[in-house]
Amino acid sequence: MARPRNHRNMAGNPARKVRAEPMTDVQFTAAITHEGDWYVARCLQIEVTSQGESVESALANLREALELYFEDEPLPADVQLPIIAPIEISVRAA
Repeated sequence: MARPRNHRNMAGNPARKVRAEPMTDVQFTAAITHEGDWYVARCLQIEVTSQGESVESALANLREALELYFEDEPLPADVQLPIIAPIEISVRAA
């Protein structure tokens, strides 16, 4: 019968078990624009932006950036989904 191994960290100290914190899903809204060769994805509720060569990669990169952001920042108590509406204005032609 194999004996369990005692795991040690790089300093040689016994490794501590890290309790996994429960995860929760939160929905945010992204606005995506095409700027030059890139698609830029901006989160409308949190000031986090990312980019990618396609809409899908820009959203994937934004998702990763938001997850990293919330490793150090608390989740807002109440995330409101914004109302998105087009507006039209009149301006003088140049």
